[in-house]
Amino acid sequence: MDRLSPMETFVAVVEAGSFSGAARRLELGQPAVSKIIAQLEQRLGTRLLLRSPRGLTPTDAGLRFYEHARRAIDCVDEAEQAVRDASQSLSGRLRVSSTVTFSRIHLLPALKTFLARHPQLELDLALEDRVIDLMATGTDVALRMGKLDDSDMIARKIAESPRYALATPAYLEAAGIPMVPGDLQQHEAIIYSTGGSGGDTWVFRRDPSVSRDSSVTVTLGGRVRVSAAEGLRTAVLADMGIAVASEWMFTAELASGQVRRVLTDWQLPAIDLWAVFPAGRMVTSKARAFVAFVEETLAAQSPRQFPDAEPNAGASANSDVNYPSTGKSADGSGRCV
Repeated sequence: MDRLSPMETFVAVVEAGSFSGAARRLELGQPAVSKIIAQLEQRLGTRLLLRSPRGLTPTDAGLRFYEHARRAIDCVDEAEQAVRDASQSLSGRLRVSSTVTFSRIHLLPALKTFLARHPQLELDLALEDRVIDLMATGTDVALRMGKLDDSDMIARKIAESPRYALATPAYLEAAGIPMVPGDLQQHEAIIYSTGGSGGDTWVFRRDPSVSRDSSVTVTLGGRVRVSAAEGLRTAVLADMGIAVASEWMFTAELASGQVRRVLTDWQLPAIDLWAVFPAGRMVTSKARAFVAFVEETLAAQSPRQFPDAEPNAGASANSDVNYPSTGKSADGSGRCV
């Protein structure tokens, strides 16, 4: 007994709003569509559609049946596509959503390699820092950072990046180097106000064997708040203050010394990178291949050693600027070092 065809017919009627519209969509005669729906209602023992001069409206039972039928049809389509994908090279269009700054620095420079591996694949890359509706936009996979708020999403963590308190040498030379996390409250902070990835309150931790104060919570103060990573980068590079940011956001500048880390004996929470897929849909082989490539690309970036801001820069191979220090010394005594 074919139970899928009546479901497809019913779904077509609901989405078209009429028997005639569904008949055109299914390339069937209108009487045949009407007969299939009548037989379906008889088999289920309930009315699925209300008929009126204005068209067809699903009953409450009809709406419930439509939701389940639509899901079943999608599952069948995805199962067939999975078989086709397994036997063919990747082709068609892959729609990806990702944040602007991460993509500009880490993703876009590597995409030539990914596209060369899959010459029949087209990539539609939507770059924006806001969270979008994956189903509504037809997105196959999104790269998102930080805390995920939507519990209905299908997500997999694929990488993480350390966070640092950082600033330019010019700012540190003028304002001094914070020696303990509490010293940050004496500095101009540039606050990344995007939920999940930023904020003004941070917990700094270090090895308890080093100090009894192994965890310190600090609320930053500053006159500049930005909602986009590009704005945070611009403000930091303009010598406007100290920011808490991921290594991913300032990779090149940290390596060159254009930006320096402070409080390096303290650790901040790492930021996670997630691959997020539309709920209720099977993950396509194209999306899986893309996520695997992102993982491969980030894993190939070997652990880096960055120069730090050192108060006694003249004696340090990692610094070429003599910075004044601010606040307490590293042991919390208040002595300048």
